Amino acid sequence: MAKAVCPGFSSQLRIDLGVIRANYRALAGRAAPARCGAVVKANAYGLGTAKVAPTLHREGCRDFFVAQLCEAFDLLDAIGVGSTIFILNGLDPGGEAACAEWGFVPALNSESQVARWRALARTREKALPAALQIDSGMSRLGLDPAAAAGLADDPAFAREVKLELVMTHLACADEPDHAANRSQLDRFLDVRRRFPAVPASIANSGGVLLPPRYHLDLVRPGIALFGAPPEGHAAAGLQPVLSLDARVLQIREIAAGDGVGYGLDYIASAPRRLATVGIGYGDGWPRGLGGVGAAWFKGRRLPIVGRVSMDSLTVDITGLPRGAIEEGGFVELIGRSQSLARVAHDAGTIPYEILTRLGTRHQRIYLDGDQAETVAAGAAR
Repeated sequence: MAKAVCPGFSSQLRIDLGVIRANYRALAGRAAPARCGAVVKANAYGLGTAKVAPTLHREGCRDFFVAQLCEAFDLLDAIGVGSTIFILNGLDPGGEAACAEWGFVPALNSESQVARWRALARTREKALPAALQIDSGMSRLGLDPAAAAGLADDPAFAREVKLELVMTHLACADEPDHAANRSQLDRFLDVRRRFPAVPASIANSGGVLLPPRYHLDLVRPGIALFGAPPEGHAAAGLQPVLSLDARVLQIREIAAGDGVGYGLDYIASAPRRLATVGIGYGDGWPRGLGGVGAAWFKGRRLPIVGRVSMDSLTVDITGLPRGAIEEGGFVELIGRSQSLARVAHDAGTIPYEILTRLGTRHQRIYLDGDQAETVAAGAAR
């Protein structure tokens, strides 16, 4: 039996591929003459690898970064061969053979990852491509500088590993004046000099927006591609990529003293008109926005009252004229009236978390100039 296509949906997520291209061009222009790659891990930050990655590829991007081996396969399906796909988390034990067979480039982050990759290279009697990640001060991923220097002095390493990139990651790039940025750059350059023929990369999204000395040979923006530059670079001129609307499921009137939602956290102090909206934490809308955040309708703020549930939330529409919105209509969650950054601030988190938590139940509408393609809810990739 053919799978039925759901004709209804409770939320719409619009993603503008043309704006993604424009943001990529702006970042690439800022970084030139360095190459500009793209970080598309976590399903392109929740926006859909299958649509976002080919858009960037058509714009000229040839260096892509994911976090895990399985993401590399999804990306390869989307863009085909001919680009370099780096795996930022490196090699999980047991994944070495598949990584080599498909030509992915792992970032070697530890001495054990290096040892496993070298061992595979010896069995295959050929050098295998890799990036070498250096811990320049973030204490997260990467080799100690002394260990990296030891590899530079090891002739066998050069025969077994074909280095495509030497890289590190900035901890405070969202704070342009933070002293750690220059400290990490200096520490990284000390190691990079041991690999003079290998391209180098330090600039994440925030790093692209730092002075040119941070751009080196390759920059790797992620969140900035999607119009949400790190907080310290809010005036970077990048455009927002997405909007999110959700449907009104029911409208009701309550009396003074009535409670709303689980726990009855909200008690009406006077008669109110409420709208129950079909989006909740099961769709990635933060539960912490209950009593804090809002939806919007035609420029009017509609505060969330009571707790955010798994599949719904309730907003106060008392301030709207009667009949202005009806059951089946939509309210704005992210868009012209309320930015992604504003939602993240109200939820006590960062735009990265909001984006990557957007689930698979939204109907996705991909815009590209005058063209629009609708992808059914559940087909997020």
